[in-house]
Amino acid sequence: MIMVSSCLLGMHAKYDGTFTNKNDLLMKYSHLGKYLPFCPEQLGGLATPRPPVEIIDGSKAINSMGEEVTSQFIKGAEQSLYLTEIFPVKAAILKERSPSCGAHKIYDGSFSHVIKEGKGVTAAMLGANGIPLYSEEELTDELLRELLELK
Repeated sequence: MIMVSSCLLGMHAKYDGTFTNKNDLLMKYSHLGKYLPFCPEQLGGLATPRPPVEIIDGSKAINSMGEEVTSQFIKGAEQSLYLTEIFPVKAAILKERSPSCGAHKIYDGSFSHVIKEGKGVTAAMLGANGIPLYSEEELTDELLRELLELK
């Protein structure tokens, strides 16, 4: 199975409650039943919609209202990692720039749309535990077919 940020599959998980992260390439192969959709922020107890969150000082998850939600982000990451223990997960395809799922890039914590290199909380935990990470932005049909073991 491949873990996939549920917002990329058109599920109601994006922080603002919209469905605009749906990824057509992922949807092309959704009928195969090889995806494990998940949203670490929802698994951590946060509602949808919710205020946007950015990582501040490399370790604190703070929402745009100034509230710290680090514990919910850590809980969501731990629950996401638990999924890899009960399902045969071989990779994760994650929403880039997300404070949870950013595989390579996240926002810088200023809430001014400035992007920096870095991983979201869940991406860091999955990666540290040997799960290969991919962003929807780097997906190609060839890569996805390889991950899905399609010939």
